[in-house]
Amino acid sequence: MPVLNSDIARSLEKLADLIELEGGNPFRIRAYRNAARIVGELPRNVLAMTEAGENLAELPGIGKDLADKIETLAETGHIAVLDEMERKTPPGLLALLDLPGLGPKRVRALYDRLGIRSLSELAAAAKSGKVRDLPGFGEKTEKRILQEAEKRSAMTPRIKRPVAEDVAEPLLKYLRAGNRVEQAAIAGSYRRRRETVGDLDIVVAGAKGRDIIERFVAYEDVRQILAQGPTRSSVVLRNGMQVDLRVVSPATYGAALMYFTGSKAHNIALRGIAAGRGLKLNEYGLFDGTHRIAARTEEEVYRAFGLPYIEPELREDHGEIEAARHGRLPHLVTLADMRGDLHAHTTESDGRASARDMAQAARDRGYSYLAISDHSKRVTVAHGLDAARLARQIDEIARLNETLTGFTVLRSVEVDILDDGRLDLPDDILARLDFVVGAIHSAFDLPRDKQTSRLLKAMDNPHLSVLAHPTGRLIEERRGCDFDVERVLAGARERGVALEVNGQPDRLDLNEWHCKLAKEMGVKLALSTDAHSTAELGFMRYAVDQARRGWLEPGDIVNTRDLAGLRRLLRR
Repeated sequence: MPVLNSDIARSLEKLADLIELEGGNPFRIRAYRNAARIVGELPRNVLAMTEAGENLAELPGIGKDLADKIETLAETGHIAVLDEMERKTPPGLLALLDLPGLGPKRVRALYDRLGIRSLSELAAAAKSGKVRDLPGFGEKTEKRILQEAEKRSAMTPRIKRPVAEDVAEPLLKYLRAGNRVEQAAIAGSYRRRRETVGDLDIVVAGAKGRDIIERFVAYEDVRQILAQGPTRSSVVLRNGMQVDLRVVSPATYGAALMYFTGSKAHNIALRGIAAGRGLKLNEYGLFDGTHRIAARTEEEVYRAFGLPYIEPELREDHGEIEAARHGRLPHLVTLADMRGDLHAHTTESDGRASARDMAQAARDRGYSYLAISDHSKRVTVAHGLDAARLARQIDEIARLNETLTGFTVLRSVEVDILDDGRLDLPDDILARLDFVVGAIHSAFDLPRDKQTSRLLKAMDNPHLSVLAHPTGRLIEERRGCDFDVERVLAGARERGVALEVNGQPDRLDLNEWHCKLAKEMGVKLALSTDAHSTAELGFMRYAVDQARRGWLEPGDIVNTRDLAGLRRLLRR
């Protein structure tokens, strides 16, 4: 079976969790977490790297011992130390580690004090009020744990985009390599670029359905075959993800791809239009009685409705059909439109590359500029910069720019917004920067009116140009701050502040609804990666996906401009 980089990273993270659960060496825990992050960011498969003779021990932060473990994981999918620790750990505790708000220390406390070793036992203890009395928990934490435990018990597991891609793209490549396959695409929420993905739906056009199905179920990552027929099959992969395959004729591929891409609401709306005209739309095409009007391509089907092609990211029945009918579909932003990245970290705070290395990597991506936006001092866990250290960095960036041609490193900082709305650094140092990124990293649970006032006051500071990851949410882990979104957007518009669409797959903040509302209100937006390494500069594509789902066009986004245009837009 192929061992993916995401598999290796997951194993290293699990090993770190189990060591922490056991109360092990914190340096060892940190080393495994760091290795997991590095492997997850690698642009190539680890096994391919080792087979090409590359030495993993030369990667930053990876010594020989870790390199040997990673190589063993790549070759076998197992390492002895993890297997042994999993055998010693009650299985239910592993599930508790995945629960938002419960780290290894809290899970250990629940196990030691209350004997809790499963999700159901945790929910029962929280309901009976036993959790709140444990040191470090309390009533609010107990309530939150109960809500998360009940939600997790009821929900269908979903995974984030990078992990879904790591699984889906090799499978799609494998299918396309088959002799009988003419066209193939992954449909469903994956194609619509939703924030998380459940099952995978794959549509294949080919003449020999049985041969294609047999190749599909023979894929080496398949753990279980749920169904197998002449034109359709369902399997479960090693990571637990279900994949449904449908084989259709090339003559109906477009209609099938449209149907299985969805969304359900978008399909229902189109079927309603068809029914109103005495026609029928299904996965086999658009029909007038038994006569098939259109089916070969999606463009052909939309054209038969008198509509232009509607991009998959828009197909949510959020007004896209009406916009298409009246010629008002947005010209969606693409990755090629981006001229630079406005939020990146270096080794000066919690990044893993120097400013020079980050700049070179950004330049290699075809950018004209990159903003270095390291954390300010309030974020102590990230080794944030005080005024003196930031002043030194400003001078260093000036010297770096003297060595660059056709590329500019912008001087910025991700300054913490304090609980009362003040910024974490004095105005005299902020005035020396090209622009300032502001962000919330604490007090996420302030009441709605106080959180709103906090953000508005922060934007009152004339140096603040970009509000980073505005809600502070972490997908599947932490809800965003509760504030009056319309008041904050109106405040940003009045003050000339841009709101960030953060491309970190854990964040994707702003969400699609907020993006669309910001556009409608005339608020400027910035697409950024919040990169902590050169590889994470690639997260720009996730920011672009999010922007496209929010109907954003190049003109809505400040960093689609050249440097002179960017400076004009960020000027308060």
